[in-house]
Amino acid sequence: MLLTITSEHQPATDLSYLLHKHPDRFQRFRLSFGQAHVFYPEVSESRTTAALLLDVDPVGMVRGKSRARHKSGLLGQYVNDRPYVASSFMSVAISQVFGTAMAGRCKDQPELVEQPLSLTARLEVLPVRAGEELVHRIFELR
Repeated sequence: MLLTITSEHQPATDLSYLLHKHPDRFQRFRLSFGQAHVFYPEVSESRTTAALLLDVDPVGMVRGKSRARHKSGLLGQYVNDRPYVASSFMSVAISQVFGTAMAGRCKDQPELVEQPLSLTARLEVLPVRAGEELVHRIFELR
């Protein structure tokens, strides 16, 4: 699962201050169900993109669990679609990795928190059956 957040606010590199993630570093975060990786595929004053790549570990998720809970046999424990679907895993990763930004804190440039910014967020595996209205309602401030 891949979430990208793109800023065209001038300077666009301010996005790194808001997210508290340095654009010159690849960062890895351990989660109870896998790992999250943060990197910047695009960095310039006019356009900056931060990416959150979620790597769900289905094998690690079943290790140590009772066989009685998994009636589909050993193979069924390891073959599943969890790493390939958008789910609550991405919500947890966003909360843990970008928690400071979501709380509206930016110690290096606190004035950025109060400014309206033009951001584009893309979640590559999110079907929107309810229409665009739902996406706007979730991600826009009103």
